[in-house]
Amino acid sequence: MENNLKVLLSDKFAVQNTASLSLFLYPSSLHVFARDKNQSITAINSYERISWKKLDEVLSSDTLTKLDVPAKVYVHEELFTLLPGVIFQQGSEMEYLQLAGKLPNSPYFFHSAVDSNNVQILSCIPDKLQQYLRERFSDLSFYHGSCSFLSYLFKERFNLIGQEIWINLFGSHCYLAAFTDQELSVFNRFEVGTKEDILKYVLILMESLHHDRNHARVTLFGAIEQSGITEDWGKNYFANFRLLRPHANQNYGPGLSQEKAPAIFESFWHFV
Repeated sequence: MENNLKVLLSDKFAVQNTASLSLFLYPSSLHVFARDKNQSITAINSYERISWKKLDEVLSSDTLTKLDVPAKVYVHEELFTLLPGVIFQQGSEMEYLQLAGKLPNSPYFFHSAVDSNNVQILSCIPDKLQQYLRERFSDLSFYHGSCSFLSYLFKERFNLIGQEIWINLFGSHCYLAAFTDQELSVFNRFEVGTKEDILKYVLILMESLHHDRNHARVTLFGAIEQSGITEDWGKNYFANFRLLRPHANQNYGPGLSQEKAPAIFESFWHFV
């Protein structure tokens, strides 16, 4: 387990000054961010190549998660759905979510409100996992992992052109969003193995929405060198293609920065 752990500390990190934790649970990684009372990030423990089935082993040995402080868990669970806030009713979670896929035998439902409560992201995890996490953290709240990316897009809405495709690439998955005339048309998660998979999904989405490759703007976050994705590659297929880093709403303690943090969207921006 130690070989999969990367520890980053602020120059002024002190355990007793940790006021809260943010946990980002990806399909095969976990990132634990410690914050001080001013919400600055003071320490990060990152675990790569882990299974959710081994989460108890990781958390029981992690130095940060042993602290008795409030924690927020952002779960990048594949089973989720978006609902208009005006129609969402608590108590109907099973009815809403079973249309998106097969539910766990004993699901624990949670929802995240974005865009000033206009959109609810509904998801679930096995109740056993929820119980384990609540035993470890006395003050705990759950959010779907996509809420950070989606909240960012809604904040950018009025900077959008008429046809927009946004991609957040993370490991072997991506979130894919499409806006038409500044309104969200599609939001989903896909498994990707190569850059050609991303191209396939974007082209299918454009065709279904009648977006024009010579006009629509395609923006991608999370491209790493190993992916082979470059702006030159993208411009072979789309007239308006760009690779960006998100604007930041996160602050770091001395000696820490986005450049040193894990290569995840939430190192720059996340829903709070």
